[in-house]
Amino acid sequence: MDDLSLEQLVNSISLEFFNKPFIDYVTFNSRLRTTGGRYIPSKRKIELNPKYLLEMDIEEFHGIIKHELCHYHLHITGKGYKHGDADFKELLKKTDSPRYCRPLPSEAAAFKFQYNCEVCGMVYRRKRRVDLKKYRCGKCKGKLNPI
Repeated sequence: MDDLSLEQLVNSISLEFFNKPFIDYVTFNSRLRTTGGRYIPSKRKIELNPKYLLEMDIEEFHGIIKHELCHYHLHITGKGYKHGDADFKELLKKTDSPRYCRPLPSEAAAFKFQYNCEVCGMVYRRKRRVDLKKYRCGKCKGKLNPI
């Protein structure tokens, strides 16, 4: 998908769910790692993670676009556009937009080590090895065992 078709997609979603046109900039940013997209208020620009278009279904990608459009439309109207603001939460519900995006399948497989607590059974997934002599369960202080 090129930038022109991305702009057309975002504008059509904006018109459908918000009844307002999207008149600013939207691009792909492949450097985004932990999020599906972001809205930059100072530039009035939306950046989207292209990995979500490739690895996830199109509905998840549309949800990310709707989420970022909530930030955008609230910002340009002068209302609370941040995650904790009541206006933002209300618009998310009204447009049926997700609060957070699901993790990518390629990132979920990145956890090499798993530990569970012998007392409460809490499971911890880690990319790096944990020193079991030094660390305990954060929930109940029980001993951790590798899975």
